[in-house]
Amino acid sequence: MGDMTTADRSLPSDLPSQLFIGGEWVDADGGRTFDVIDPATEEVLTSIADAGPLQGIDALDAAVAAQDAWAATAPRERGEILLRGWELITERRDDFARLMTLEMGKPLADAYGEVTYGAEFLRWFSEEAVRIRGDYGILPEGKVRQLVTKRPVGPCLFITPWNFPLAMSTRKAGPALAAGCTVIIRPASATPLTTMLFAKVMQDAGLPAGVLNIITGRSHDVTDKILADPRLRKLSFTGSTPVGQGLLAKASEHVLRTSMELGGNAPFIVFDDADVDAAVEGAKGAKMRNMGEACIAANRFILHESVAEEFTEKFTKYMSGLTVGDGMAEGSEVGPLITDHDRAKVHGLVESAKASGGTVLTGGEMPSGKGYFYPPTVISGVAPDAEVMTTEIFGPVAPITTFSTEEEALAIANSVPVGLAGYVYTRDVDRIQRMAAKLETGMIGANIGVFSNAAAPFGGVKESGLGREGSYQGIEEFLETIYVALPDPS
Repeated sequence: MGDMTTADRSLPSDLPSQLFIGGEWVDADGGRTFDVIDPATEEVLTSIADAGPLQGIDALDAAVAAQDAWAATAPRERGEILLRGWELITERRDDFARLMTLEMGKPLADAYGEVTYGAEFLRWFSEEAVRIRGDYGILPEGKVRQLVTKRPVGPCLFITPWNFPLAMSTRKAGPALAAGCTVIIRPASATPLTTMLFAKVMQDAGLPAGVLNIITGRSHDVTDKILADPRLRKLSFTGSTPVGQGLLAKASEHVLRTSMELGGNAPFIVFDDADVDAAVEGAKGAKMRNMGEACIAANRFILHESVAEEFTEKFTKYMSGLTVGDGMAEGSEVGPLITDHDRAKVHGLVESAKASGGTVLTGGEMPSGKGYFYPPTVISGVAPDAEVMTTEIFGPVAPITTFSTEEEALAIANSVPVGLAGYVYTRDVDRIQRMAAKLETGMIGANIGVFSNAAAPFGGVKESGLGREGSYQGIEEFLETIYVALPDPS
């Protein structure tokens, strides 16, 4: 693994350690703090504020107080603040990339990629802020005109995951702020630091007090208190399906608008007519972006029996050649997983696959030493209903199964209750269209392994969630549609 002794692990000098409420940085009640751990070293990076339940209500108070003025702010002005945020994140790309690597573990190259990707949501929605439109027309009977307007839904609560700590904040906050909504972000306790620096940047960009609030901590009581308050009007969550289901139940009490980006189990299907080298190249990004800790990561490799041997040999060679190590170390390609618990879960899935007849071609062994590292692993001969195929892995493990017909491939791919992303490799355009019609996923990479973009709608079907993030559709999630009937003046 890469040398960790020479890596500079210092944090940005202006990184806050407090809660951000109403435009002020404040301590947690009683001065409570919790530690943020570096997953590569298992050492404490820093300690930050651990909010109590009443401080969640303080944040909601601030968001409610700022809502009317922010909604009345000119769309151009809202957009310009977002654009300034994009500029400041881009200027501070080194700080953001290093911070993400330190608290989350991803290699610096991946972290720089997230800075570009995450910042782009602010630029995209700075442009969408001035494109909010309604409608006007005469009803079929000819006696009434309809005026359709849009207005912000109101104060929003965002619960963000640890795997993309910048992009998950900007992908939610960008459209909400553009639409005129005030925001509370509750970042994952494993990776709160990037969100705190994001708040600092938006403060520097001129965002008014109370429009963006950050509540860090470990207690679920904080979000439960906010969700129970009828003044909250929108919940957006990215995370596991079971947690999302629980949040939806709580959101039902006040019939909140909800956006849910939940778990995935992406099939990576390679047909007999595919360009195998292109498929292997696409699989590199689809599987190993973020060490496989991504909801759209290729989870199940479903290969036509005629190309399975060639694909498996080439992909295994790639996986076995990756350098595992501290994300801060030069040449590191695979960083640690987020916690030892998560690593143990991944290893358990590998052991289960072996026990049910799978063959480990590379990796599969729990490493010793400091850091939550796990080697890139390929397992062949896995049954379609094996635990490793039906469970979201969230790690650098690629289980492989085979098929003989298109119908069989679809049956395997659609056999799970979630449907976020899927990947299809084939030279047949008609087959791509059939997959688009029948593959039960909200997103499909057709001969492409990495497709997330601020301009594209991100979201799933079935138990993978509700709503879409990104694209022009993303801002609609934060707007109410109001119909006004007017007498026809003619």
